[in-house]
Amino acid sequence: MKQILQSLSTGLTEVAEVPSPGARPGRLLVHSHRSLISSGTERMLVEFGQASLVAKARQQPDKVRAVVDKVLTDGLAPTLAAVRGKLAQPLALGYSNVGVVVEVGRGVSGFAVGDRVASNGPHAEVVCVPFQLCARVPDAVSDDQAAFTVLGSIALQGVRLVQPTLGEAVVVTGLGLIGLLAVQLLRANGCRVLGIDFDPERLALARRFGAETVDLGAGADPVAVSLAFSRGRGVDAVLLTASTQSNEPLHQAALMCRQRGRIVLTGVAGLNLSRDDFYRKELTFQVSSSYGPGRYDGNYEDKGLDYPVGFVRWTEQRNFEAVLDMMADRRIDIDSLISHRFAIERAAEAYALVTGDQPSLGIVLEYPGLGVALARSTVSVGEGGPATPPRGTPAVSFIGAGNYATAVLIPAFKLAGAQLRSIASSGGVSSLHAARRFGFAQATTDTGSVLADSANDAVVIATRHGSHAGLVIEALEAGKSVFVEKPLCVTLDELDRIEACLHRLGPAGRGLLMVGFNRRFAPHVQKIQNLLAGATGPKAFIMTVNAGALPEDHWAKDPEAGGGRIVGEGCHFIDLLRFLAAAPIVGHQSMYLGSSTSDTGTIDLKFGDGSIGTIHYFANGSRRFPKERLEVFVAGRTLRLDNFRILSGFGWPGFTTMRLWKQDKGQRACAAAFVAALKAGGPSPIPEAQILEVSRVTIEVASG
Repeated sequence: MKQILQSLSTGLTEVAEVPSPGARPGRLLVHSHRSLISSGTERMLVEFGQASLVAKARQQPDKVRAVVDKVLTDGLAPTLAAVRGKLAQPLALGYSNVGVVVEVGRGVSGFAVGDRVASNGPHAEVVCVPFQLCARVPDAVSDDQAAFTVLGSIALQGVRLVQPTLGEAVVVTGLGLIGLLAVQLLRANGCRVLGIDFDPERLALARRFGAETVDLGAGADPVAVSLAFSRGRGVDAVLLTASTQSNEPLHQAALMCRQRGRIVLTGVAGLNLSRDDFYRKELTFQVSSSYGPGRYDGNYEDKGLDYPVGFVRWTEQRNFEAVLDMMADRRIDIDSLISHRFAIERAAEAYALVTGDQPSLGIVLEYPGLGVALARSTVSVGEGGPATPPRGTPAVSFIGAGNYATAVLIPAFKLAGAQLRSIASSGGVSSLHAARRFGFAQATTDTGSVLADSANDAVVIATRHGSHAGLVIEALEAGKSVFVEKPLCVTLDELDRIEACLHRLGPAGRGLLMVGFNRRFAPHVQKIQNLLAGATGPKAFIMTVNAGALPEDHWAKDPEAGGGRIVGEGCHFIDLLRFLAAAPIVGHQSMYLGSSTSDTGTIDLKFGDGSIGTIHYFANGSRRFPKERLEVFVAGRTLRLDNFRILSGFGWPGFTTMRLWKQDKGQRACAAAFVAALKAGGPSPIPEAQILEVSRVTIEVASG
């Protein structure tokens, strides 16, 4: 299918051939009829992409601080690679779409195939959208009009925060699409409206919608006009819908307002507030967040958990419905806002218009009828090699194309000599980007086709943790060797199912199974293992992990999606100590800060040879402190590994220091070991018994 993508590194906008998504739980699969270019937001994204690296940094100071912290802990080279990798990822443009439902995902109620819906889907021929971000379109509303639903909801949410009452005087600063929609919504609320802008045509539209106007291009003084407009009292509220870095609109808004007036920002403006402006009048200021309650709440948008209507009357979806109802009743004039129409194939012309000097307002993209080509879940990309790989070269496919896969795993497997066959992702954009970048033969959204492909020797699973167990079992049963990025699974029940599958298939009836416990392959760790081989007696390990805090709603902390951070990442360090102890774990206990679901705690391990290990996994430290430190005490000697960059020895004959120019946690060596095992037909580089042992211990200690 065709989809509009934009490069954040170059600003280039393209119409790409992307694998069509499939229906997913909690979502609707929609064939697009129309979508609307949000000229303000999308122009800003394109211009950001076209800016230099220095200009990008100036626009995002918070991210610059994060980059500085990473340089201090991980070094310059890994940080630059991470930044370049992030900027190289294409961005799917668009968020105001209308089309027809072609498939309903599991768990969705209230929608059926054939429903015409408005959604926040991107500019693509087929979109997969959470059902809470969809609303049925009334018959009286055309596709062109319905394409404005999401932008209308942004305007409506701003108006709701203004809390207008009948007869109030309200200023709208910035008469783009959202501003002109807000003018109409405020008029529908019985308000007197004053619109402010530079553009004569937009000012004329605002007057047609019942507003009085201020022409900034003609040198009019907006503060003086607003005072006259409010009969000398000051306006009741100001809604800022402009896009500017200047602080002046907010300063002017404060001057316009009456005592205890309200100011709501829906657009983008400088936020260097003058205390005196707000103090003297006791003004209130609020920033409106997109379409309304539910935005950026994963429980609402992704899991479909609605807010009770008695407590939250207007959610994102209910705002969509309200806007559509007003369109059906002809209380909002949409047709006057459309300035241009383009077929999706001509999207480049549309974006040239958005970023150029020619006047434009609402630009609608049109899509062709649903055809066989749109249903293709797999697209050929190019240089991935023939269907039958050369003898001795393992063909490897990936399921999952997220940051870690593209930044670490795929480069490691390619360097190890694997033939990159197919890569799958749920949305298709990330798999297409990875396929182009690394030379996969195919990009797909159909994981089943990857598992069924007889040309694949092995599958790398790099999806969210909660999906690992099911994919591991499916891949093993399909006869594939499996490399799964940690963890193997997130529950003991899943682990039991994997063990049962391994036992049922038997070593002769399946491929290799390996988990990406890469730290045991790191050069420093290999050196530690060699040094410990010459020492006698039990060992004591102290592993300190400065993990850093994650937001409470981060997927890694979700029990279903991520399994929690101890299961999701703590397994690395349990495996590392198990490897260096070279003895089974015979006892364990854990203690956490606050509760057993905390991501800050201490894990104690007892090994069969008498060795002991302590893992401090802390999420409450400074990000400027190094992330990982390992200390080993044995036979009157000590080793200290700092952040996989410097290994220091104390009391070791012939060894004092091992330094690397950059951090190496063993990812490349780990992938190379797996590829070598595939070529040789040998066992897994990590014994399966150890994989299962570490997985079981990790899940048990995570429960406290």
